[in-house]
Amino acid sequence: MAEPRPGLALRFQRRFLAARPLRSLPWPELEQSLRAAPDSALLADILRKTILHPLCVKYPPSAKYRRGFLTELIKKLESTAAEPLDELYQALADVLKEEEESTHCYKNYLMPSGDCVSLCESTALISGGTTGLLTWEAALHLAQWALQNPSLFRGRTILELGSGIGFTGIAICKTCQPRTFIFSDCHPRVLRQLGENIQLNGFTPEPDVTWSIQTESQGQEVEGQNCQNPKVVVAELDWGSVTEKQLQGLRADVVIAADKAGIRWQVIPTHSSCNFLYDVQPDVTILQLFI
Repeated sequence: MAEPRPGLALRFQRRFLAARPLRSLPWPELEQSLRAAPDSALLADILRKTILHPLCVKYPPSAKYRRGFLTELIKKLESTAAEPLDELYQALADVLKEEEESTHCYKNYLMPSGDCVSLCESTALISGGTTGLLTWEAALHLAQWALQNPSLFRGRTILELGSGIGFTGIAICKTCQPRTFIFSDCHPRVLRQLGENIQLNGFTPEPDVTWSIQTESQGQEVEGQNCQNPKVVVAELDWGSVTEKQLQGLRADVVIAADKAGIRWQVIPTHSSCNFLYDVQPDVTILQLFI
C-alpha cells in the first residue's frame, strides 16, 4: 500500500492557517494519495492540523473559508472507498451553526523559524474606504526576503513605509532582531488595526508618544528611549509624499516598503544623497539605494 507523500498534511496546514486561496492548496496530491491508499487516516491528520489546530480554534479564518475547505475535504473523502470520518462531518456542522459572517477574520502565517504571525484582517478587499485592512501579496514576498537577509535588520532601526496591518514588520521583529521597528501608515482605521495586531503578537507600541516626522530632534527621541527589545513604534506617515529629510528625521538605518508593484528596500544613512537602481527579478522588483 502506497504511503501518503511526506509533509502533505503540513503543506495543507501552512496554507490553510494563512487562509490562502482554496484552489492553491495541494488537492491534486491529496487525490493521488487517496487513490493509492483510500484511508481516512490522512484526512483525519489534515483535519487535526487545520480546522482542529489550536491556532484555528483561537484565531479562525472566516466561516466562509472554513466551510469551503471542509466541503472540499468531504468531497475527496466521498470520492474514495475510505471509511466515513465522523469528525469531518461534525466540524462542518459546527461551522454551519456559527453566527452571521463577520467583517473580520484571522490569518495565521507560520514562519520557517517556527514563529507565527497572527493577524486580524478584513474579509473584504475594500473596507472603510481603504484596501489596507488585509495583507497584500507583496508584503509576503518582502517578509520572505527579509527572513533570508536578517543581517540587514539585526541591531538596526527599521522604518517601514505603508505597513498596512503589520505582517512584514511583525515577521521582522520576531525573526531578525532589529533594535527599533517603526511601523507607519496614514489611514486611521489601518493604524488602529495595525496597533491591535502588533499587540496580538506580543509587542507593545511605545505609549503616550505622538510620533511625528517634522523635526530631527523628534527622530532623536525615537532612538533615546529603550523600554523594549525590539522597541516598536507606530507612526502616522504618508509614504506617498515622504521626503528624504523626513526619513532622516526618524534616524532610520533601513527603510523598507512593499506595494502591489513589488518590493523595495533602501539603506539610508543619516547624511547621504539618494541614488536609486532598479533591479528586476522574477515576480519581484527591488529598489536599492546606493550611496
